[in-house]
Amino acid sequence: MQRAALLVFVGVLCLPCHLRAQTDQSKSIPQAMFGMWKLVSYVREDLPSGAKSDVMGSHPSGYINYDRDGRMIVIIVGSHRTRPVGEIATPDEAEALIKSMVAYAGTYTIDSEAKAVTHHIEISWDQSRTGTDQVRSYKLEGNHLTLTTEPSTDPATGRKTVRTLIWER
Repeated sequence: MQRAALLVFVGVLCLPCHLRAQTDQSKSIPQAMFGMWKLVSYVREDLPSGAKSDVMGSHPSGYINYDRDGRMIVIIVGSHRTRPVGEIATPDEAEALIKSMVAYAGTYTIDSEAKAVTHHIEISWDQSRTGTDQVRSYKLEGNHLTLTTEPSTDPATGRKTVRTLIWER
């Protein structure tokens, strides 16, 4: 009886340490994601063919930021953008600039067990994304963050694809 009581007592004492260790571990993954990341590559894989191609040219530019307050913002521009000839872009120039950009902001949540981050889009360059949740699987390796979309319709091609973005600090 005393042994059972001792085991229960030790178990109760250790429970907060165990729970704190789980909490610290789940917080450590989002902690590593905080801050600004610079885009390295943006590739699409066509489904079901498996063909891969650059989404916005071979050297797109972009940044993604995950803030500690649960807010995020991303902007990506293609590698072959052309500056308008005049001070004000012509309608064709403006259309080309809009088509070579992705930008949105909102909040985010992280599911560290599923290794997924969900972007809850509140404002977007493409109004069809505003109010949606965009789920990305993530992988953190050193100073690189890889985000991969779920299979979905590519807004640029209309085909079913998976898009992978690699970011670095």
